[in-house]
Amino acid sequence: MNPNPTPDLLAPDRADPTRVAEWGRLVLEAEGTAILTLKERIGKDFERAVQLLLEVQGQVLTSGVGKSGLVAKKIAATLTSTGTPANFVHPVDAIHGDLGIVSDRDAAILLSKSGETPELLGLLPAFRRRGVSIVTITCHSDSALARGSDCVLDLGRMREACPEDLVPTTTTTAALALGDALAIVLLRMKGFTREDFVFLHPGGVLGQTAMLRVSELMHHGEALPSVPEDATLHEALLEILKKRLGMTTVVDRKGALRGVLTDGDLKRILLQGAADLGQPVSRVMSRTPRVIEEDALIAQAVRRMEENEGGAITSLVVVDLQGAPRGVIHLHDCLGAARG
Repeated sequence: MNPNPTPDLLAPDRADPTRVAEWGRLVLEAEGTAILTLKERIGKDFERAVQLLLEVQGQVLTSGVGKSGLVAKKIAATLTSTGTPANFVHPVDAIHGDLGIVSDRDAAILLSKSGETPELLGLLPAFRRRGVSIVTITCHSDSALARGSDCVLDLGRMREACPEDLVPTTTTTAALALGDALAIVLLRMKGFTREDFVFLHPGGVLGQTAMLRVSELMHHGEALPSVPEDATLHEALLEILKKRLGMTTVVDRKGALRGVLTDGDLKRILLQGAADLGQPVSRVMSRTPRVIEEDALIAQAVRRMEENEGGAITSLVVVDLQGAPRGVIHLHDCLGAARG
């Protein structure tokens, strides 16, 4: 696969208003092709880089100059938000005092198209003295920066998506995508969860909602749908309709949870032709209700509903330490809080 722009993109006619949309599509085609080409380069070097970053006990320092510096900032932000502490360090600032934050527990990701950026080359001796492991992302695997690194992720030789092959476009797009690949693979390797994401994003809509506890959104007291296990199917159906949660809990005489009856159960009963409304609800209820604790995070509740074995569900019974039902949390409650 050729990562270079098509010849039409390099045509000399620079001010033809009839080709504006076409030129835009060609730029996207060139950059998309550049990213797809990277798939062929994901191999042992990528695995080595991931392993090196997994072993970091401190932080990952990213650095670059110009457009590469902007990509390095984005990579640092993505790493940090997915469980790998990272900071962007400008190479000029670093050699003028900012290296005080660097230790032998750290690793560095350096970005340079040419691999010969003087400011980054000036960092190499300082990083080496401090025992920092170095990953370089470049288009030149034989460059001075690559030779001074522990691991090189080679983007390959790419033409930029401009007629003069000057403006960083395909190369920065490819470097950014490669940084995303590193961050997401590290996320998977570390077992980073939805709850971890929420902890790191408490200010966003997701964070503000998901940091709530189940007890804050659950339906409880009079709003809790509940029938005794000797109730009839008709009585259970009335409770479902009254409480409008699409289900009801079924409890014994001591208040312990014995099961649930849901809209889905009713549909199954009707399809089986067993809709005797006078039969005990205990005969047709689900005896393995999905539950969650009162102090669990909303994020945990949503995840449990989405990843339920046998298919996603829309509600959970909230139970206390003794397993008695205290409330019901519905998926709509969680989504409604996010919209609010």
